[in-house]
Amino acid sequence: MIRHMRNLGRLMRAAWVLSRYDALFAIDAGEPPAPVRAARAVARLRQTFGRTHGADSSEGDRLAAAMTELGPSYIKLGQFLATRPDVIDPALAKDLAQLQDRLPPFDTATAKAIIEDDLGRPADSLFAGMGDAIAAASIAQVHKGTVPTSDGSTRDVAIKVLRPDVERRFANDLDAFFWVARLVDRTLPSARRLKLVDTVQTLADSVKLEMDLRLEAAAMSEMAERTRGDAGFRTPAIDWERTSKRVMTLEWINGIPIGDKAQLAAAGLDLKAVAANVINTFLTHAVREGYFHADMHPGNLFIEADGSPAGTLVAVDYGIMGRLSPKESRFLAEILFGFVMRDYRRVAEVHFEAGYVPETKSVDAFAQALRAIGEPILGREASEISMARLLGQLFEVTDQFDMATRPELIMLQKTMVVVEGVARDLDPEFNMWTTAEPILRQWLESRIGPEGRLQDAVRGAERMGRLMGDLPELLETAERAARSLAGPDGNSMGEGLRLHPDTARAIAEAQARRERPGRIALWIGAIALTVIAVSAVI
Repeated sequence: MIRHMRNLGRLMRAAWVLSRYDALFAIDAGEPPAPVRAARAVARLRQTFGRTHGADSSEGDRLAAAMTELGPSYIKLGQFLATRPDVIDPALAKDLAQLQDRLPPFDTATAKAIIEDDLGRPADSLFAGMGDAIAAASIAQVHKGTVPTSDGSTRDVAIKVLRPDVERRFANDLDAFFWVARLVDRTLPSARRLKLVDTVQTLADSVKLEMDLRLEAAAMSEMAERTRGDAGFRTPAIDWERTSKRVMTLEWINGIPIGDKAQLAAAGLDLKAVAANVINTFLTHAVREGYFHADMHPGNLFIEADGSPAGTLVAVDYGIMGRLSPKESRFLAEILFGFVMRDYRRVAEVHFEAGYVPETKSVDAFAQALRAIGEPILGREASEISMARLLGQLFEVTDQFDMATRPELIMLQKTMVVVEGVARDLDPEFNMWTTAEPILRQWLESRIGPEGRLQDAVRGAERMGRLMGDLPELLETAERAARSLAGPDGNSMGEGLRLHPDTARAIAEAQARRERPGRIALWIGAIALTVIAVSAVI
């Protein structure tokens, strides 16, 4: 009861602030439950007797302003709602995608105290210099500092420090978010397909990862390892000696902010090439690696001029990362490529193969719905072709075909919309489909063409070889289990299992063969499987 009252109070406060900005319009999932109706009633009272802010602003601007006033958790929620155009209006989601953390920084003395508490040494002994915060976000803020080098000079670094007491504040607000999501889930059957609880859980998981800066540093390190050798992209280097749960130190980036088009042009960079590189980078990471930066807004992207037309893209802030399984990466590539080639039947089939659409639905009907989405978009001029528009219209057919929300694809959908916006800002005539086609074609040929099928066959043979290598141990385990069922006199108990002496000898012989160098018999079997698979490919 106390928890319910506390969360209702938080909901009332949020509704009160939202009402001041006339921002109680975002979610439309039917008639809301009683506590939400009560909060709305209080909010309307406030609107009736009080003055709202920004009455002449757009809905997205008003909602962003309200969430900024409500604090860090709501800023993060607003950024996250930008990933859910199926829950809120797609145009509003696009506006919220531009929501940036706009919070006052905490003082440098507090930051230094956190550094000393977490790293066990005074900040002045770890850093040759440390200035005031240059950027303050909902979870952490960034300072510019310097560290000594072996030759007696210094190098610039960025020092990211977690906000004090941020864990407790987020925990309280997330509890309220879960309470509302479960309430809506229980009382509004029509809203269950939206998986609001799963959405809040995805937000909670993301925030939990962001609360430990060692995990962000690890994500940055993993991305650097996966993309080593890729032209046109790199990640900052991590200073592990000065990194802990609440402090992260990394290389200072002197690149040009990607939103500063005048400076990019002055540096001799081709804005069209920069735009193409942003999309190429994202698609390559998503379909090739199944691992991508999921917060690619302009504030996190810099360009280093290196003599090439596009320069080198450097991304910072790896607190939010997206992962796709190999199958999901292939489904993504096939769906996008199918739209590029206007092969709507294949796009529909991939949705069914992936389990995105229930088998009870018609593939042909779904292909027809996809054609209705794709043709009006792909038939327009490049400046009018929008991935955001495509995703928004795809969401419109989810209810008709009982498509449940896929939480693992939320980050992908949001990032795709954001990076398209970044590219379109650099090049208003940017055509994402033309840019994506060769990347998707090349990747699909490598994965589902003869070369890819051969690689899959080899991997399957290797797995079979490992399984055959473990077979003697599995049989020994079965024999021990059978013996444990035998009685004191050695006879079986009831219907207990016993191994035949011939089987026991076979196990011993298999174990002896297994100990021989090279495991020749097992490798012959693996090679035979590979030959069979290659024959099938040819």
